[in-house]
This record gives sequence, structure tokens and C-alpha cells, in this order.
Amino acid sequence: MIEFFYEGDFELNSSKSYSYWISRVIASEKGLLGNLNFIFCDNEYLLALNQKHLNHDTFTDILSFDYSEGQVLSGDIFISTQRVKENARVFNIKFQEELLRVMAHGVLHLLGFNDKTSGEVEVMRRKEEEKIKMFHVEHN
Repeated sequence: MIEFFYEGDFELNSSKSYSYWISRVIASEKGLLGNLNFIFCDNEYLLALNQKHLNHDTFTDILSFDYSEGQVLSGDIFISTQRVKENARVFNIKFQEELLRVMAHGVLHLLGFNDKTSGEVEVMRRKEEEKIKMFHVEHN
């Protein structure tokens, strides 16, 4: 089950279409859907989580907490919509595109993809683009 929670003013336009897309992303990597929560929040909310759970005193766009067991994907994905908006402006792309990238990024982490080395970053970026295209194909 995929659920969406909001700690602020932001809300997805069509949570059903996002749920369908995320379930397809998981299936495309041979994963099985367990309980997946997306929590949309602001910078301060995410900073507090980052400090409390990871001892990082830095802003970020996403934090993923993985509760998966084997191929069954479960977890909490916290996304700062403020940071997503800022990143979209910096990268000169639409907010929607950056939101999809960050959502896919969180799911890919839960699927076992990392981004610590340059090689891992390259694979992660390629996978993000692949998953974003899945959303656009399904919604055009």
C-alpha cells in the first residue's frame, strides 16, 4: 500500500496516478510493494529528522527510512517540497519534473540503489530518468 501524508500546504494533484506510477517503478525493478509512505514536508521538518536520526546538520531534499524485508519494499520517504522547489529553480526545470526525480530517487534507494560513489551516482541518475519517463508515458 502506498500512502501520502502532508505536513504543510503542499498536496499532490492526483495521488492515484502517483501510486500507480510508484507501483510500476517497484515492479520494473522486480520488487514487491509492502507499506510505503511518502511524507511531504518543509525544510525545517526534514532538517529536524536529519539531525535526530542521522546526526547530520544539513538541509536535504529527501530522507528514506527502509523497513523492507527481502524483495518486499516498505519504508518512509520524507520529501521537502521547499527543497524540491529550490532545486527545480537551480536546475531550470519544472517543479513536477524535480518532484518525480526525488520520489523515484527515494524508491530506488529502498530498492538497493546507492549514490555514494561516482559510479553509483551515474547509475542512480540513469535509473531516475528511466522512471520519470515511465510516469510521462503512462500519463500522456
